[in-house]
Amino acid sequence: MADQRARRVAAESRGRRSEAIAALWLQLKGYRILARRVRLPVGEVDLIARRGNLVAFVEVKARKTRLEGETAVTPSSWRRISRAAESWMAARPKLAQLDWRFDLVVILPLKIPLHLRDRWRPDFASTRF
Repeated sequence: MADQRARRVAAESRGRRSEAIAALWLQLKGYRILARRVRLPVGEVDLIARRGNLVAFVEVKARKTRLEGETAVTPSSWRRISRAAESWMAARPKLAQLDWRFDLVVILPLKIPLHLRDRWRPDFASTRF
């Protein structure tokens, strides 16, 4: 039981550290971080960032390889992120005119973060919000 708890605490710490690295990387690229670790009843988003007329809903994954990072977020996870994004944006009418997209930042050991823009798009024909 204590071993499981220690693993959970270590994973949480790695996740927070990875999100901080991703946020810093995005800021260096000209993004302003609007929110971190957004938890809503419909889903969650690691980072919400803005650059110009664009809001990016960013999922962050720390993995050993690029392929592991790129495939770590499942379609059902993207749908939960999308529901959270929809809810978050609905509560902010001042941002309604902005474009938005779903990005992925992969944190790799001893490498600069990999920012994959527009990584996923909702299938509005089959997705209910």
